[in-house]
Amino acid sequence: MSSLDLFHPAVARWFVDRFTAPTAPQEAGWREIAAGHHTLIAAPTGSGKTLAAFLWSLKQLLERHLNGGLPDQTLVVYISPLKALSNDIERNLREPLKGIAEQAVAAGFTPPDIRVAVRTGDTPATDRARMLRQPPHILITTPESLFILLTAEGSRRFLAGAETVIVDEIHAVAGDKRGAHLALSLERLADLTQRPLQRIGLSATQKPIEEVGRLLVGNDRDCSIVDIGHQRQMDLSIMVPDIELGPIATHEVWAATFDHIVEQVQAHRATLVFVSTRRQAERVAHQIGERIGHDKVAAHHGSLSKEMRFTAERRLKAGDLPVIVATASLELGIDIGYVDLVCHCGAPRALASFLQKVGRSGHWLGA
Repeated sequence: MSSLDLFHPAVARWFVDRFTAPTAPQEAGWREIAAGHHTLIAAPTGSGKTLAAFLWSLKQLLERHLNGGLPDQTLVVYISPLKALSNDIERNLREPLKGIAEQAVAAGFTPPDIRVAVRTGDTPATDRARMLRQPPHILITTPESLFILLTAEGSRRFLAGAETVIVDEIHAVAGDKRGAHLALSLERLADLTQRPLQRIGLSATQKPIEEVGRLLVGNDRDCSIVDIGHQRQMDLSIMVPDIELGPIATHEVWAATFDHIVEQVQAHRATLVFVSTRRQAERVAHQIGERIGHDKVAAHHGSLSKEMRFTAERRLKAGDLPVIVATASLELGIDIGYVDLVCHCGAPRALASFLQKVGRSGHWLGA
């Protein structure tokens, strides 16, 4: 039996029309999630992990709608370590929601009105107030914003109905204080909810994966681990300017480095250049712009306004921008379209984050 047989026909038909067949993490993940287990899915980037987590929740929301209606409470909480990834998920949820609604109409019943909202530090005050009046059924947030929501009486009321929490890119917080802080918030959310809270985690590059599972569910609960592995075919090179190096990079070394990056940018369709700091992002973007035109390069980091970051992401995805220079703000699985080259300027701080950045190139199944 295919795992798609577990879904409502409207959901299964949309998926088959869109993707034909499930990927390995979806096939195995849906069986564990459908059984009600806390589940951690570890698989390569571009293998459909996020949809593996979300589609079962959409199926449950559809069935709640058909069996009496959706309550004015949040039923699914999605947590992302990045604000940019949160907004990206909200945009990408529109396609399955629209497709499932169309399948519902074709089958002769009223489609559900599933509300989705993003709550991060970028969320305007008007949208925050709207959530209190009309809570979203799917809430997309960050660890820090979830902590704030769990302290306010109004948001605690609509979070009390949560049935599922999805933690995306959990490996990104597994090794620091954000992970400990998130673990505390997950326990507070579980204590608040009116029914058992199912936890679903998504991870790409982390070992030992069992430790990440314990971070997700705690020490006193079982976690089903779906480990598809993280090996991908890679084409990696280390490139050094043809100038004698000393303890400090000279202007000549940097100029040669920027020239070489520009050569690579011009030989590819879409490039991400990663740097370690926001100051470096602005400097490198300026130097590349001096060589290819400032309208063909953009910086992307957390100090920029939401509008500037969205514009850069949208232009790259549309093919109108050949290169973005970014900090970790674009490290995770944000849908920025076709990227065929990643450059990392300088040494990465950690191997896991480096592999995550490399994964932005060829970010689709089999690439």
